Amino acid sequence: MKPLQDFRQEYRTGQLDESQLTEEPFALFNRWLCDAINAKLPEPNAMTVATVDVEGQPSQRIVLLKDVTDEGFIFYTNLGSNKAKDLAGNNKISLHFPWHLLERQVKVCGVATQLSRKKVMQYFLSRPKDSQIGAWASQQSQPISTRQLLLTQFAQMKDKFANGEVPLPDFWGGFLVKPHLVEFWQGGEHRLHDRFQYRLSADSQWTYQRLMP
Repeated sequence: MKPLQDFRQEYRTGQLDESQLTEEPFALFNRWLCDAINAKLPEPNAMTVATVDVEGQPSQRIVLLKDVTDEGFIFYTNLGSNKAKDLAGNNKISLHFPWHLLERQVKVCGVATQLSRKKVMQYFLSRPKDSQIGAWASQQSQPISTRQLLLTQFAQMKDKFANGEVPLPDFWGGFLVKPHLVEFWQGGEHRLHDRFQYRLSADSQWTYQRLMP
């Protein structure tokens, strides 16, 4: 393998300028998300979720974005997971969308609040039945000795819920990430990238500025 320092790529896919910006970041984000979907990128709604635990240790993992509203970004998870525990102690959160093939990325900084049980139920019922059962079978982030044991637990839950609807687990929920900062990055030639950062002011108005790469 050649040295990592020798891996180089020029970014020439596109540019981002003021004429393409929107008054608030959600409209531009949705436009870029549609571009990622139309480009048939794998998992276009995949995002890195960064949290910080009570000892100040950051942690990251890939989670799927499930909705975007005028308030923010929505994802679902086991409430016993490490990320949910982190958010219970510190609800500050960062999201990152890496759309490499479009030479784009989006960074989000904000706070996470739990969704209502009604909202969680609506989404849970839309999931395939095996995914619903998987939520019951896994105590997310907890140790387990073998994969076979996990499969056994799944089979047991599948038998238990063979007839009728799968109920929503009380340990399963979702979060709304309300951003105060959203940054859009478009790769540029000679490493002269285009970066625009939106910030939410104290009076709930969005402003943006260009940043140097």
